[in-house]
Amino acid sequence: MAKEVQRVKLSWWERLYIPTFLNGFKVTLSHFFSFKKSKVYEEKNKDNKFKATLNYPEELWTVPEGFRGAPYLVSDQNDNTKCVSCQLCEFVCPPKAIRITPPGENGEDADREGAEKMPKDFEINMLRCIFCGFCEEVCPEEAIYLAKDYYEGYDEDTMRRDYALTGSNREEMIFHKDKLLEHGGTHHDRIKKWEKKTEEAKAQETFPVDKPEAKDKKATDE
Repeated sequence: MAKEVQRVKLSWWERLYIPTFLNGFKVTLSHFFSFKKSKVYEEKNKDNKFKATLNYPEELWTVPEGFRGAPYLVSDQNDNTKCVSCQLCEFVCPPKAIRITPPGENGEDADREGAEKMPKDFEINMLRCIFCGFCEEVCPEEAIYLAKDYYEGYDEDTMRRDYALTGSNREEMIFHKDKLLEHGGTHHDRIKKWEKKTEEAKAQETFPVDKPEAKDKKATDE
């Protein structure tokens, strides 16, 4: 059985909706005629002249902490490409915005000694990208990042404006390997996995190879 709701009867003045209309404008006009700047990110916006709006693009929006930017490839501290063309990010990407071209049998060798390969081309369609960050999470080489300011090499001029990705046609919005590396900058590799693998491989080239068990036994006898 339907329940009958007793609605409050509006007066003639209330039925004109003028009070509600004026209340909405009261907030807007208070900002419009105010000379006080917004206290949201007050310290970061101290150089901007705006009160409630930005004179964009002369005044740029201050990106808040935790903002997830656009995905870019990064290089290590030796300016080598970190990506090894494993294609995990391509497989995990929900909108299929990433396309990686492997180097092939006769492709170019990887920049880093010890690494097996690097991509011949790496493209991200920024029109399809949903900036979910799956590519960053799945990458085993830490070669792709959604541009943030928490890693060394972050360039504010090239990365902090990536919330305003624009182009005059679709082709301009497909970022290829060189452009992704340019915007990605440098990420300092603390683990240096491939250097360790190279050292291990060189150690195995010398015969006889020292066995860890023999070393441990010798140390115990002493």
